[in-house]
This record gives sequence, C-alpha cells and structure tokens, in this order.
Amino acid sequence: QVQLVESGGGLVQPGEPLRLSCKVTGNIDSIETMRWYRQSPGAQRALVASISRDGTTTYDPSMKVRFTISRDNAKNMTFLQMNNLTPEDTAVYYCNTDRVVNTVGRIWFNLWGQGTQVTVSS
Repeated sequence: QVQLVESGGGLVQPGEPLRLSCKVTGNIDSIETMRWYRQSPGAQRALVASISRDGTTTYDPSMKVRFTISRDNAKNMTFLQMNNLTPEDTAVYYCNTDRVVNTVGRIWFNLWGQGTQVTVSS
C-alpha cells in the first residue's frame, strides 16, 4: 500500500524556521509532481509549492521568498523549508502527489497525506 506521511510540524515562535518532511511509503518506482498545500481554520486548502520529478519548482508568490521545496527521489521524500515564520503561516500542511507507480506497475492517483499542524505563536 502506498501512503504519504508528513512530519515536522509543531509549535514555533514568530521568526523561527521549520522543516516539513513527506515520505511516500511502499515499494516505489516513480513519483510525479509533489506539492505542499496548507489549510488555515475557516479557509480553503491552498497550494504552497510544487516540485516536478526533475526538480522544477513553483511557489505561491507570497511565500516564494521564505519557503523552499525540495525532494529526494532516492528516498521518495519531499521537504518544505519554512523560514521567518509568522502567525499567518499557522495551518495544517498537506503533502500531495499526482501519481505514484510502484515496482510492480500499480498506479495511484492524487494521493494526500494526513497533514501536519504548524502553529506559529509567541
């Protein structure tokens, strides 16, 4: 079974950094574009950043300066480095991918992790 598992969330003070991780579990052959979304209370889920298999990245313009997405294809992981966090960054952060293929050719589409809570507060 293929799953996305996020980690790294927590409570931080304004101005501090945090690094989120997302691992795709299972016997994986390939993972397409990976994305980070976030959802604040009362708001819709919004795209934060994405990274393709070859490392091409896109960002929400308001977060491009402070956030960096990366991936390690050998470990089937993606990361979100968040710097200079503010209370407005408080949200549940979700990992997503379009398509995962395992080693026997089975395909999963549009997978989501369970989310990891990030709270920025003094």
